[in-house]
Amino acid sequence: MSERDQKTLRVLDTGLRPAAENMAFNRALLECHQEGVSPHTLRFLQFEPCALVGFHQNVDQEISTEYCKENGIAIQRRITGGGAIYFDSTQLGWELYLDKRFLGTADMGQIAARICNAAAAGIRTLGVDAQFRPRNDIEVEGRKISGTGGAFDGDSIMYQGTLLIEFDVEDMLRILRIPAEKLSNKAIESARDRVVNLATLLGERPNLDHVKDAIAKAFAEEFAVELAPLDLLPQEQKSFEKALAEIDTEEWVYQRNRPATDAPLFESIFKCDGGLMRVGVALDPERKRLKQLWLTGDIFVKPARTIADLEAALRDTPQAEMEERVRAFFAERDVEMLQLTVDDVIAAIQSALAMAETEESAG
Repeated sequence: MSERDQKTLRVLDTGLRPAAENMAFNRALLECHQEGVSPHTLRFLQFEPCALVGFHQNVDQEISTEYCKENGIAIQRRITGGGAIYFDSTQLGWELYLDKRFLGTADMGQIAARICNAAAAGIRTLGVDAQFRPRNDIEVEGRKISGTGGAFDGDSIMYQGTLLIEFDVEDMLRILRIPAEKLSNKAIESARDRVVNLATLLGERPNLDHVKDAIAKAFAEEFAVELAPLDLLPQEQKSFEKALAEIDTEEWVYQRNRPATDAPLFESIFKCDGGLMRVGVALDPERKRLKQLWLTGDIFVKPARTIADLEAALRDTPQAEMEERVRAFFAERDVEMLQLTVDDVIAAIQSALAMAETEESAG
């Protein structure tokens, strides 16, 4: 990667955009930053109404697609892991594109604390008592006002945050595929009690330019850099257009949905520090072989193709050899997993296989 100015932070405001364009900006800016083309950048963004799933999630498992279609809510897939979430113009997004040298560490816990404390300081200048709450939330008197998260790609990191301006959590609950009882009036009010909007705290909708300025100045102070409002570079624009051509398609959005199979399918849910995984296994019970594996979840894995490659590597595997093959698969690759371990992946698959054994015994 070429040398870049470590004392300047570009401020880029891409405004209100469809989800596909915002995801294409994510890919273009992260790739160009990794290549040394992009300067260190703070991007502000907003979304037209949309439901986003994490890269490794299954749309039909996570999102109420019919509700989205009926209400004109776009469905998109992020380039990073994580869970399903709803966005609209009542939230302000911010993103940092930095490198390990700029941050002085590759420890995600330290990075999250530093960035979130800085963002909280900026929000406090608006007149509310915002505080960082580990691992990656910003709260006001115990109520969440901003969620954040980051992912490395080589030496570059994309760290993202969302500030609630006038957001109503009921909108999000209705797009997520969750049990009906969680959509009761009582459940919705309970969810509302756990979050708070900036407009509610201030008694009026704040001026967004004022909010952006407060956050930008806080980051500039934290990192001891000069702010430089600049537009996209020509190479970034080309990368954006190329990414958009792939991302603004059904093939991209629905790529993790389960393929058809005529083998018996057994599913389980496995929770660990690295996230929640949904595992499906299609088995040949007579030959004791794992015909096909399907693994989705709100997990962070890099390179992004790792899970798909693992599924392919385990196709038609003897059940007794599953653990050995999983360990061999990861031993041969340079894979980054945020708080997720190889043991977690094995345990998740074993939980689905145990479900199969239980059903076979019951039958």
